[in-house]
Amino acid sequence: MNLDLVAIWFLTFAVPFPTQWNPQALDWDKAVSEIPRLPPSAFPELPAVIRGELDRKRCTIPQTDGYAKPHNIIQGSFTGKGQTDWAVLCSQGGDSTILVFNGGSIEPVWQLARGPDKNSLQVVGEGKIGYSRMISPVNGGSIVRYHKEFGGPKPPPIDHEGIEDSFVGKASVILYYYRGTWLRLTGAD
Repeated sequence: MNLDLVAIWFLTFAVPFPTQWNPQALDWDKAVSEIPRLPPSAFPELPAVIRGELDRKRCTIPQTDGYAKPHNIIQGSFTGKGQTDWAVLCSQGGDSTILVFNGGSIEPVWQLARGPDKNSLQVVGEGKIGYSRMISPVNGGSIVRYHKEFGGPKPPPIDHEGIEDSFVGKASVILYYYRGTWLRLTGAD
């Protein structure tokens, strides 16, 4: 019986441990160049005038790792109740900006939350880096709930949708249009 215990102990501790994975060894610059980016033509639901403006600006739409369906173009009432607006995460030259098309018009276009695409990368699996920025519409109930749960600036009276700008799996911020200004409100934590 004692030999059996010795054998179990030996097998338990004799098995080599896997080597520790080091994400710093990954090539982050290479990962930026490998971000999937779609042309505006990949979004047939987008009004032709907006698609043309995105083409003119040479925008591509970065795609978040792990999502098969094309995304980062959204429709909602972002500038006022009953308004139909479009928001697009536009990548140009290694930076992404949220473009908001008021009422589907190409003028004015708001440019929000510009940042390097490299800052939206994270480790998404062993040996893999993925793009992790995503925009989505967010309703008033969620905006109020986020504030109650996580604090931050008190939201103004809410009567339309906001834009949730997420670093998937980490946190988000809500962009909310109020009295001619885009406010940054607390998102999910």
